[in-house]
Amino acid sequence: MLETILVATLNCGIATHYGKGDGFHGRLTASGEVMNAKRWTAAHPWLPMGTRLRVTNQDNLRQVVVRVNDRGPYSSADLDLSHAAFSHIASAAKGSAVVCWRVLG
Repeated sequence: MLETILVATLNCGIATHYGKGDGFHGRLTASGEVMNAKRWTAAHPWLPMGTRLRVTNQDNLRQVVVRVNDRGPYSSADLDLSHAAFSHIASAAKGSAVVCWRVLG
């Protein structure tokens, strides 16, 4: 039942990025994987590890599919994307983006 609800729900909020220049690249994530800033992954506070999300930047409608492999973010953001995933949908220099995401079934 919970899985059905998650797939049907569109969530929106602020996404930030991590993994480049912040010391996280190469460290272990909450899933036990090594953080790789070049892969399309994400940190989310409670979604199950391995959950795939389609993330859409609301300013330019660019999309990326990421896999949750870490917990966080530990800032005011709602979702933390790897540097590569964030750079695919927004300028990393911007630092954050308004996004919506949906769990892929």
